[in-house]
Amino acid sequence: MTVPLPGVPLTEHRRLLPLLAELGYTGVWSAETNGVDAFTPLVLAAEHAPALRLGTAIAPVYTRGPGLLAMTASALAQLAPGRFALGIGASSPVIVEGWNAAAFDQPFQRTRDTLRFLRAALGGQKVDQAYDTFGVRGFALDPAPAEPPRILLAALRPGMLRLAGREADGAITNWLAVEDVPKVRAELGPKELAARIFVCPSEDADAVRALGRRLIAAYLTVGVYAAFHEWLGRGEQLAPMRQAWAAGQRKEAAAAVPDEVVDALIVHGSYARCREHVARYAQAGIDTPVLALVPLPGLDTERAVRELAPR
Repeated sequence: MTVPLPGVPLTEHRRLLPLLAELGYTGVWSAETNGVDAFTPLVLAAEHAPALRLGTAIAPVYTRGPGLLAMTASALAQLAPGRFALGIGASSPVIVEGWNAAAFDQPFQRTRDTLRFLRAALGGQKVDQAYDTFGVRGFALDPAPAEPPRILLAALRPGMLRLAGREADGAITNWLAVEDVPKVRAELGPKELAARIFVCPSEDADAVRALGRRLIAAYLTVGVYAAFHEWLGRGEQLAPMRQAWAAGQRKEAAAAVPDEVVDALIVHGSYARCREHVARYAQAGIDTPVLALVPLPGLDTERAVRELAPR
């Protein structure tokens, strides 16, 4: 399950995190956009739900220096030995440049270099290295974690998926349909594939689709996601949306998203139907399906957590 849960204060997670473990969820994965950071919710989980696996999905490689990112990951790895997975990725120009005043340059190379640095630093090595996108002089964790965390890469297209397959412990993806999974899996290979799956448990299909069209228009017009869905074969379906968005016509862009795209990318319907849809992702090749609740007004979050739990 993605944490923090929508509409739930962070302090209330002290009660709900143990409940997630009791209900059969195997892990919690944080996100980092403009709410809480990626690591603080996992510190709570390390303390209050020691049975859960913890993961960042994802921590951007630009918004912390390499050494600080290594120190923060090391702290989580020491709090939850063997249970923490560090998901890293390039993030987006809005988050990196617009909100964090950093240059979004060479995202593939920066992610690759950060992965290589973290491998060395979290493995206990002293790093004195000039990478293509940054240099580190004489950095060593004191202490390094006894058990380094697994490192997964946010990956949407073949280049990053192949890098994850070669050098990381797996990949994290999102905004994909069940039928997209084999194509992604073919590029990654046998390593762990995690996917954030957006779930809106409601039988009001019109309301879900209205919300879904707005979300899809906001996300899939971002360059990396537009290219991802072009690669997946939705370029023609989504072209009217992209054209309207580029013209500044936000409402028209959302209205141009076909219902079948919403239905493919957002799990919705009854709780039983949602559970069945999520199960199909696992059957298609997702090792770690990570649910992310997309709430309509009036959603009872705790009930949703209970009803969506594995059976």
